[in-house]
Amino acid sequence: MTANEDQIKFWNEKAGQNWTIQQAWMDANMADIGNAALAFASPKPGMTVLDVGCGTGATSLALGQAGAKVTGVDISKPMLGLARERAAQAGLPITFIEADASSHPFMPQFDLIFSRFGVMFFDAPVQAFANMRKGLKPGGRIAFVCWRTPQENSWASAPMMAAKPFLPEQLPLDPLAPGPFAFADRERIEDILTQSGFSDIRIEKLDGAMTMGTDLGFFAAQMLQTGPLSRAAAELDSTTRATIVQAVQNVMARFIRADGQIAPPAACWLVAAKA
Repeated sequence: MTANEDQIKFWNEKAGQNWTIQQAWMDANMADIGNAALAFASPKPGMTVLDVGCGTGATSLALGQAGAKVTGVDISKPMLGLARERAAQAGLPITFIEADASSHPFMPQFDLIFSRFGVMFFDAPVQAFANMRKGLKPGGRIAFVCWRTPQENSWASAPMMAAKPFLPEQLPLDPLAPGPFAFADRERIEDILTQSGFSDIRIEKLDGAMTMGTDLGFFAAQMLQTGPLSRAAAELDSTTRATIVQAVQNVMARFIRADGQIAPPAACWLVAAKA
């Protein structure tokens, strides 16, 4: 299997299709975190920006609206298809590339590399970041947001724990394997960036919430379509999946705010470095 082949397959099949279908809901979930990450990255008008793991285009559009010249890169054909449609509708001249950022032959043309949760899925992260660094101009920089530990992110861990009694036995996960929480360890991030040629590394905590809407049933059903629980429950029958949906509703009810929003805690790292 070539580097990242399993991720390419995953994001071009069910995962990418589900994200595309639920684009508006997914964007709303991560709006606050995405806005904080963009403020941290501080794009300026006229900057050339590479948006890594751009998905359906929310952050690429935001960067374009800030006056940057944006190139979005992702491995998911269905997600990029929607990103292109959204950019055209917004009248933004954004370029989208279907490619693996760990191996794409970048030229040194970017002032900034940005990513919202798009850099934790590389099989060989040091090589991936070294390759992306080739796309930066002298003095260019990288800024991204990634998840901290599952335990700090109840939006993911609480549904998984609620579903656990009904799931097949799960093999222990390698915390360093490609996946949403692969960069939970701050020291690992520093080590990867240092080895890949970055310097002046800055890492800050971002504590917030995922805003998951007001419909518990819809939220619980979506956890079986996207996110960590979707893989664990992929082969289950409809009766078991319905049981899990109810269990997830029960446990997530405690995260309903006074305004009706389901808003479990979200814990991230904001990371910046210079080439």
